[in-house]
This record gives sequence, C-alpha cells and structure tokens, in this order.
Amino acid sequence: LVIVGATHIGQVLADFADRLGWKVSVVDPRTAFATEARFAGVPLYTNWPKTSLADLVLDSRTAVVTLTHVGNIDDEALTSALSSEAFYIGALGSKRNHAARSDRLQRAGVTDAGITRIRAPVGLDISAEGPEEIAVSVLAEIVRDLRAAR
Repeated sequence: LVIVGATHIGQVLADFADRLGWKVSVVDPRTAFATEARFAGVPLYTNWPKTSLADLVLDSRTAVVTLTHVGNIDDEALTSALSSEAFYIGALGSKRNHAARSDRLQRAGVTDAGITRIRAPVGLDISAEGPEEIAVSVLAEIVRDLRAAR
C-alpha cells in the first residue's frame, strides 16, 4: 500500500494496513507531516510523488491512495500511478472535487480510461466519519478489489 499524504487518515490507514500484514510506504513532500514520529517504522518518501513513486515498485499487487487534498501533489501521484500496474488507485475527495480533478488530469493528458481507474471518492460508501472509519472504508474497498482481481 502506497499512501500519498501524511495526513491523519494516512496515519490510521498505515496502522490498519500494517496490522493486516501489508507493506506500507508513505509519500509526502511536506516534511512537516511526513515524520518518523507520526509514522513510526513506515518508510517515508519525501520527494515529490513523481520521483518518490519511481523509487517504489508499483506492480499488480500494489494499491495507491492519495489523501493530501493538495491538487498538485495528488494529481502528480495519480498521473504516476496510472502509468503503473497498480491494481487499485484511489483519491480522497468529494464527487465535486473529483470532477475538478478529472478535468485537470484530462488537460494534462490522462485518458478517459485512466480517469475511470481512479476510485473516487475513495473507499466503500459506509457513511464513514473520522479518520478511523474512513480508513476502514478504504481498506475494505482495496480488499474487495484485490480479491476480485484473483
């Protein structure tokens, strides 16, 4: 699991995924957030997503989730992830935010097929509230997609 965004949701998501035995990495160029104190034992990549994701292996067993809510960070991560074999690519944000994101990505050259690969809003619709419930909904969607890919 590659988490783009060292956010509160990212902290919980990293913890829950680790408990599932998954290898977790966090990408965030905002070094004030991507710290060992917040993500103990989790590999942190603090270059911009294009560089950081190139250092990781995004294969058919990789899930990528963007959580920063910062357009240029999330868009760069999504563009990089879409050029990979990652089986799951998700982005935090409302349907309205995703529509704006999709427009930006299309202007940057992402195809309609690429846009449809992005799970947005990220996670199963369980009316999640707070970081813990959002993390559960994201993990549930990833597990569902992983099992369906078998």
